[in-house]
Amino acid sequence: MVFGKLKKALKKFVDNVSEVVATKTLTEEDLEPILEELVVSLAESDVAFEVAEEIAAKLREKLVGSKVARFKDPREVVLKALEEALVDILSRGYRPLDLVGEARSRSPERPLKIVFLGVNGVGKTTTIAKFAYMFKKAGVTPVIVAADTFRAGAQEQLRRHAEKLGVPFIGGKYGADPASVVYDGIEYARARGYRVVLADTAGRMHTDSDLMEELRKIVRVAKPDYKALVVDALTGNDAVEQARFFDEAVGVDFIVLTKVDADVKGGTAISVAAATGKPILYVGTGQSYGDLEPFEPRRFVEKILAGLSEAKER
Repeated sequence: MVFGKLKKALKKFVDNVSEVVATKTLTEEDLEPILEELVVSLAESDVAFEVAEEIAAKLREKLVGSKVARFKDPREVVLKALEEALVDILSRGYRPLDLVGEARSRSPERPLKIVFLGVNGVGKTTTIAKFAYMFKKAGVTPVIVAADTFRAGAQEQLRRHAEKLGVPFIGGKYGADPASVVYDGIEYARARGYRVVLADTAGRMHTDSDLMEELRKIVRVAKPDYKALVVDALTGNDAVEQARFFDEAVGVDFIVLTKVDADVKGGTAISVAAATGKPILYVGTGQSYGDLEPFEPRRFVEKILAGLSEAKER
């Protein structure tokens, strides 16, 4: 089940608190052992430990002193507090962006430039193809630029996607200067009136100092409107470390979280948003080009909490 482990941890918390608050005013002494158990369970669900503690602190603030009015369901009180705590964390830095609208408003001399960052294996190539599909479907044909001149096969993968999608592709010889490839791609778009440039970059380990210098040069040359970091929901706290590292090295404007449809634990989104302060703007929910959804914090939390209102079976 998607988010199954996280749902199980949160449901147990709701069950335990609801039992107490149904009979008395909730004290800090009542809540503390339940919160301690929740922190451990959240950490086991890929929520970074400091973020799990922050969630506990928000719940302590919202719930201590709670008393359920007569005939009111205690679970509603607990779920409301939980929902608000999670929405608050996932909304950190969040701002919806209309990338398609922004691209449409651009003159051909100033195409919208998005540079994609991320380590190998997170789904960066597929994500770029999904963005290309999103733009083209909206009537704005993008140019795909393959600036990963390091990894064998990287250019071919993106070229195949570009051919399937019917969008222009700009690549470079292996070993070529990635910044010059991006520059060529931007000039190609300007000369032919394309309003969007989607640039791939190399995805070696985020601790690779040569890669970071390469990315800094690409950013200096391209002057991108957005630097999009792609992270894999299945990598847990590694995603947080990657986000912090890339942000410190070149800056990150927004995050795309991939493989959410296969995420059994469910804590990565909460951790990345809370620990970095960078907004998640899109989530990948499958392998098809159309499987890219805008991220909306409250709707995401509603998915996590779906089914938790049911009382514990006796």
